[in-house]
Amino acid sequence: MTDPAPLVSADQDEYYQDPLGFFARLRATQPVAPVWTLSYGRAWFVTRYQDVRAVLTDPRLAKDVRRWPGGGRTRPSEATGVSDHMLHADPPDHTRLRRVVQKEFTPRRAALRPRAEDIAAGLLDELAAGGDVADLLDRYARPLPVAVICELLGIPATDRDWMRATVMAYDDRAEHDRVERELAGYFAELAAARRAAPGEDLVSALVAVGELTPAELLATLYLLVMAGFDTTVNLIASGTLALLNHPEQAARLRQDPGLLPAAVEELLRFTSPVNHANDRFTTEDVTIGGVLIPAGEWVLPAIAAADWDPAQYPDPGRLDLGRDTSGHLAFGHGVHHCLGAPLARMEAEVALGALLARFPDLTLAVPRAELRWRPVSLMNGLESLPVRLG
Repeated sequence: MTDPAPLVSADQDEYYQDPLGFFARLRATQPVAPVWTLSYGRAWFVTRYQDVRAVLTDPRLAKDVRRWPGGGRTRPSEATGVSDHMLHADPPDHTRLRRVVQKEFTPRRAALRPRAEDIAAGLLDELAAGGDVADLLDRYARPLPVAVICELLGIPATDRDWMRATVMAYDDRAEHDRVERELAGYFAELAAARRAAPGEDLVSALVAVGELTPAELLATLYLLVMAGFDTTVNLIASGTLALLNHPEQAARLRQDPGLLPAAVEELLRFTSPVNHANDRFTTEDVTIGGVLIPAGEWVLPAIAAADWDPAQYPDPGRLDLGRDTSGHLAFGHGVHHCLGAPLARMEAEVALGALLARFPDLTLAVPRAELRWRPVSLMNGLESLPVRLG
């Protein structure tokens, strides 16, 4: 096979600041394209809805690098003790890990809505007392999800600012090892404390079940924080921006708060908190969208591109809170569909509903062109969101 040349770069500012434009060009010209990336070297972006959906359920594309064709390989995170989680596993290991976590996660997640509402109200009180202009990302979109996930895990309030700063530092590639090692150390201490004095939190429950190895427990807690924090932050912040850019839709939502669940689904499709699904690789030669990808190649399904595919969602650049968004891929698809999707949906409903009700005259405090997006391949998140409360 001969690669199309030159390889596309996914690590330039063009990609970070306009991933949907980048993906649209690929979808129109090379819907299955080899791309040079900093993290993987060569990888393959898949950008059409039907192809992305197929990749997400194809068992020939694996997560467990021990299945790498020609002999297993290791992940960099294996040295830091946070790699043995379900996102890096295939069935049957993935099935076992997900079953254990979901059994304890689901009932605790369902009970968090009143607490999320209290947290949102407190943060909005602080915003109102702090002046007319604020960075909504730093003052609202980030603190709310980290507080909720910390409530779920039983992380003390005194550690939450450190937790937020540590997770955010992961954007810097030079900080990856430090962040992983510090979080692994923190969760080892927290698990030991819960063994000695159990509480009602998820960490205590997972320790008591005893079905996870120590390495699996640490990696699972790491995954819950990293996945449960960053994606929800992006959804709240980008969802707010989308509503500010479409005031007629914001007005529609204020007039009919019952539209919130449907609105969150459309905002998930429209803003896509992540650009592409986590990595997977071909265990054998695989043909995707008519393109042969050899065994032993990284594949990145671009879920943001899939959810803007006009073949699936007509006029995808039009925000319509009443749109039929069934089948959107913002939370993935198949066995790796996001475990925390119901929690993220609840947090977004609470956060956006409370914000719109509290500040009906909310507007951007800077020109839209001045907003910048974080230089991260996976995540689609703003660096800041200055707003005028009105």
